[in-house]
Amino acid sequence: MDLTDEISITAPKSRVYAALNDPEILRQSIPGCEELIKHSDTDLEARVVLKIGPVKARFTGTVTLDTTGAPDAFSLTGQGSGGAAGHAKGGADVTLSEENGITILRYTARADIGGKLAQLGSRLIQSTAKKLAAQFFANFQQAVAPAEV
Repeated sequence: MDLTDEISITAPKSRVYAALNDPEILRQSIPGCEELIKHSDTDLEARVVLKIGPVKARFTGTVTLDTTGAPDAFSLTGQGSGGAAGHAKGGADVTLSEENGITILRYTARADIGGKLAQLGSRLIQSTAKKLAAQFFANFQQAVAPAEV
C-alpha cells in the first residue's frame, strides 16, 4: 500500500521540523497513541490502539529516523505487531519546504501488512490509512500552529 500527500502547515519550517522530532507533540498527534518513547535522536518506540474495520488491536512497534537530509528531508522506517490482529512494516519519505512562513510537508509512505489485517481488503486498509493520516496532520497542525483566538 502506498500513500502520498501534501499538507500546508501555518508555521515556519524550523518549528515544523522541531515538532516532528518532539515525542510529546507526536504522541498527541498520532491517533490512538498511548505511549511514545524516544530512545535516541533516531529511535522511537510506540504503543498505539487502532480499530481497522472490525479489528481492534494494540500495536507495539519501533521507528527509526534517517535525518541525513534534515531539515529539508528525512525518512523513517518502522515495524509493529498487533498480536493476533497482525503486523505491519513500512516507511515514509518526507520533504519540507517553506513559502512565506507556511511549511509545505510532502510525504510518500508505504506499508506492508499481514495477519487478520491483510484479510480485510485493500480498500478498507487504504481508506483507514488515509483517515488516520488526515487525523494525524489535523492534530499536528493544531499542536504546531494553534488557531488564533
